[in-house]
Amino acid sequence: MNNLNPRQHEAVLAITGPVLVLAGAGSGKTSVITRKIAYLIQDCGVPAHKILAVTFTNKAAREMKERAAKLVHGPEARGLMVSTFHTLGLTMLKRHPETFGLKKNFSIFDAEDSRTLLGELLHKENASDKVDLVRNLISGYKNELLLPAEAMSRAETEVDVFAATVYEQYERHLRAYNAVDFDDLIVRPTLALQNDAALREHWQNRVHYLLVDEYQDTNAAQYSMVKNLVGARATFTAVGDDDQSIYAWRGARPENMAQLAVDYPQLKLIKLEQNYRSTSRILKAANAVIANNPHVFEKQLWSQHGMGEPIRVIQCGSEDSEAEKVATEILNHKLMQRTEFRDYAVLYRGNFQARVLETKLRELQIPYKISGGQSFFARSEIKDVMAYLRLVINPEDDNAFLRIINTPKREIGPATLEKLGGYAQQRECAMLLACDEMGLGLHVGERAHGRLQDFAQWLQDTARAIIDGDDPLAAIKQMLSDIQYQDYLLDSSPTPQAAERRMESVNSFLASVQRLWDKVEDEEDRDIEAVIRKLVLLDLLEQQAEEDNSDKVQLMTLHAAKGLEFPHVTMMGLEEDLLPHRNSIESGTIEEERRLMYVGITRAKQTLTLTYSSKRKFGGESMPTTPSRFLEELPADELEWEGRSSGRSVEQKQALGNAHLSNLKNLFG
Repeated sequence: MNNLNPRQHEAVLAITGPVLVLAGAGSGKTSVITRKIAYLIQDCGVPAHKILAVTFTNKAAREMKERAAKLVHGPEARGLMVSTFHTLGLTMLKRHPETFGLKKNFSIFDAEDSRTLLGELLHKENASDKVDLVRNLISGYKNELLLPAEAMSRAETEVDVFAATVYEQYERHLRAYNAVDFDDLIVRPTLALQNDAALREHWQNRVHYLLVDEYQDTNAAQYSMVKNLVGARATFTAVGDDDQSIYAWRGARPENMAQLAVDYPQLKLIKLEQNYRSTSRILKAANAVIANNPHVFEKQLWSQHGMGEPIRVIQCGSEDSEAEKVATEILNHKLMQRTEFRDYAVLYRGNFQARVLETKLRELQIPYKISGGQSFFARSEIKDVMAYLRLVINPEDDNAFLRIINTPKREIGPATLEKLGGYAQQRECAMLLACDEMGLGLHVGERAHGRLQDFAQWLQDTARAIIDGDDPLAAIKQMLSDIQYQDYLLDSSPTPQAAERRMESVNSFLASVQRLWDKVEDEEDRDIEAVIRKLVLLDLLEQQAEEDNSDKVQLMTLHAAKGLEFPHVTMMGLEEDLLPHRNSIESGTIEEERRLMYVGITRAKQTLTLTYSSKRKFGGESMPTTPSRFLEELPADELEWEGRSSGRSVEQKQALGNAHLSNLKNLFG
């Protein structure tokens, strides 16, 4: 632990009670967590299988596990659990399904499945345009651990009453489908831990030390889960930064950090303020902006990287000139500094801001990548195969059934499906199971009934081959061959090349199934159902394309940039109504927007450029803008303004121009 600074060292050694590590941006928090895991195992004698570390993304969990593995080798690392909150919840559901009112082969609904189910429910209420609103409200209820009856009792408006009513129907349908949604992976285990003493004792015996990363992003349910896991022993370390809490829209509560001090009066607070990423000037700007937010915990980031270059603020005439300026500045800087395109990131508040910039980058032949593109799992061909596999492990998954019953076409029309759905509802059984019932023949035609029976029989045989056979992957490939899926892709794709790309995606997916199957070490978990369920969860957690490490400028929203760093960062659109966003101005939630500004600033390692446009198009009309209030909160003596009066003399401007010309001459010999 020689290369840890004093505060990091203190955080690693503090193990006897509750600890809150206030970890500023770039302060080496992952090092603290992984070193602490090694210290607990190697120096304190805590068995690895009694240690649990949780975070929010698969990528963060993977990095944490890999770094811990380099410090703790062999048998002493066996059983160490590093996972996301949702994977932990899934593990609990999988090991004790009956505790949660589930059968073994339950399904996990992703966002699209939830939307489809709510669409069906709201269609009956003639309110199908409110799907996303109701879905967000239901997610909020779950994050607050409110059951439908409690949501109804708290309802104050007509919208609240309506959402609570739909919530009750939605939960009833999930139970009928033997399914959980993404929020349930936290909510159901948490409620069970609260109410089931035996389950709570089991998990408290399992977890002797808990480490929680990104604690500022926990919601009410996750906070309760942590409390129930640590119990009276209270041996845990929470690591987080309230200044980087930017996910209130999905339930995150930065006040959970302050609540720790209330619930655990003996809480030890350790601040990590040394930043290993950015120059002192960039950190001075970040500290100045975030100081305008109220704080329970005060901190000041500092660095030993020197002052660095001034922060540039560039005023542009329009969004077109802003995009052109950003693109040409990146190209010029790259040529003069001999850097790589991957060293540059352009951050913005909303995805729409990238459209004009993309055009300018293409004109200058600058390669770029937009983060947050379509998920691998969101591709239609992958969702098709996933739906088949979901139905294989859970015959009661009606959403999966409806997706694949006519993919490829089986001449089973919407009228037949409507009658099948009505019959299944009347019989209180799943649609797939209803296909086999003789009584269905009274509701649908003989030919349609025959096709449904044939499909149900084929899927039953296929499921048996996949789940009980010796080679599940071969059975999955046979399934795709049976339905002539490759021919279906050729028929449904605009070109043969597009069909080939889609089939490559399917083959890549099958390779993922094989890799997961090969990696299963625990014989108890060595079944294809567990592998498929893990893939469903990966779909939910990742929701992003595979990482692209090629040499491209990175374009992304400020939200997507959290956790990343780049040598050279440009932040676009520093205007009122953009950053801070109009919604936050109207609702009085400027503090979160300021935290977003802070996150953007602290992504930069060497240079930071801020741009804004004096006019921007709204509804096709060019309107004057107001520079963001956050620009005024930056330390004026650390800024270089361009595009407005700089206060430089003619001689100073001429000297700057000559220096720039000299640099270009040197560059091109």
